[in-house]
Amino acid sequence: MAEVFIIGGGLAGCEAAYQVARGGGKVILYEMKPVRFSPAHSSPFLCELVCSNSLKSNSLENASGLLKEEMRRLDSIVVKTAELTSVPAGKTLAVDRDAFSRAVTETLKKMGVRIVREEVVDIPSHRPLIIATGPLTSERLAGRIQSIVGGRSLYFYDAVSPIVYRDSINMEVAFRASRYGKGGDDYINCPMDRDEYHRFIDELKRADKVPLRSFERIPFFEGCVPIETLAERGERTPLFGPMKPVGLIDPRTGKRPYAVVQLRRENREDTLYNMVGFQTRLTYPEQKRVFRMIPGLENAEFARFGKIHRNTYIDSPRILKTTLQLKRDPSILFAGQLTGVEGYCESAMSGLVAGINALRLCAGLRPVFPPPTTITGALLRYVTDPGIKHFQPMNVNFGLLQEGGSKEKKVKRALHDIERWRKEILATFQGI
Repeated sequence: MAEVFIIGGGLAGCEAAYQVARGGGKVILYEMKPVRFSPAHSSPFLCELVCSNSLKSNSLENASGLLKEEMRRLDSIVVKTAELTSVPAGKTLAVDRDAFSRAVTETLKKMGVRIVREEVVDIPSHRPLIIATGPLTSERLAGRIQSIVGGRSLYFYDAVSPIVYRDSINMEVAFRASRYGKGGDDYINCPMDRDEYHRFIDELKRADKVPLRSFERIPFFEGCVPIETLAERGERTPLFGPMKPVGLIDPRTGKRPYAVVQLRRENREDTLYNMVGFQTRLTYPEQKRVFRMIPGLENAEFARFGKIHRNTYIDSPRILKTTLQLKRDPSILFAGQLTGVEGYCESAMSGLVAGINALRLCAGLRPVFPPPTTITGALLRYVTDPGIKHFQPMNVNFGLLQEGGSKEKKVKRALHDIERWRKEILATFQGI
């Protein structure tokens, strides 16, 4: 069987390598540490957890918990090792970072994965190839990736606005409309009067912010300036930006509001709405507190909080198939945060699917895609959906699941379908 080349020894790269190796395939995994460290990394071991030691909730009441359960059933090295190296954290799966990274590294070595410690600065000609270099891809390699994905399809920053669940928006206050009636009722608008606006701006400016680390201290693009930075530039500055009320009439008053916060539909299922222009560095608790001051969002539930930091990711909806193959060259697959998934387990999950598909390519089999009724399939469906016009990185949440019903029904359906999918893979390729 042909070898699979993998660039990147983070969570996605290691998960992909494990999936190939356990299926009987050969793997060469390239990792630049310790020859060179990114500004965020310090350990020589693979699968280093840079930010937190938490892999989020283990409860099936949470989308993160459902994702872990699906990954368990698909024999994920990341979830399996995390549980072996866990530390007490209630319903959260948290790990001893050093023990976790050491264990993953040793497991891959024992499985025969060839680990090459050198920096890759060009795209290898070998195929299949999995690129899983993460959000801090080196500048030189990022340039080469840009050349194969085409044009402006590679982003070097991550400006993310919060996303709220539609059913948590108070539609007795908010209203549907587009400015000047152009575009139908695509947007949900949260109107403010003068006093509400100034109270909001005051709290926005005094709220706690996440400090930028050295490798994140880049000038903000004018198109993604944090909402609190706009407020600091001048009391009325947001009124000429994302909070401008022009072209809108509040049906409750028959007048134009003093300010408006617009929410744009985020997915086909119409369950998630993006706070337009509200990229932010506020801490998560402060985002919840301050943004719930917005009329119509007083009980808002957040599927994703906003943030801005240095991040490299590709325009996956335009350039990737649902199987994580590059449309221009299907023998190249992408995985991890480079694809626009957010979170440790989300990154590992994409590596799991990329690894299975790289192995299937080696065996002459058709690549596969998890059912969209699973949280795994739902997230990959989102990040590769060509219908998305304003792509931003995403983490798992129940709003992504295709079919309706209660949360309990969604979980039951997802686990049934991931098990069925696993058996289908086993039936077509012994050992996966």
